[in-house]
Amino acid sequence: MQQTHEIFKIDKWNMMKVERQGTRFIVRDISTEWGEECHTFVSRHEVLHYAEQRFAADRCEFEEAERLRILTLFKEICQ
Repeated sequence: MQQTHEIFKIDKWNMMKVERQGTRFIVRDISTEWGEECHTFVSRHEVLHYAEQRFAADRCEFEEAERLRILTLFKEICQ
């Protein structure tokens, strides 16, 4: 069963979606700067590690509250 979760959406070009397909996770990160990046993960730990690196406090473009909200959503998806 496939489930799609929207992590954030700024406009039609800047967004992140996570699809859960059984035990696999597909993360689509779409931005005006880099285009679309698609990552496939086979475990929850890989997804959480990616999220923690992608939204690290020292390189995240969001405010701290939004950054923590995004990380919380990743954790909820991986449960």
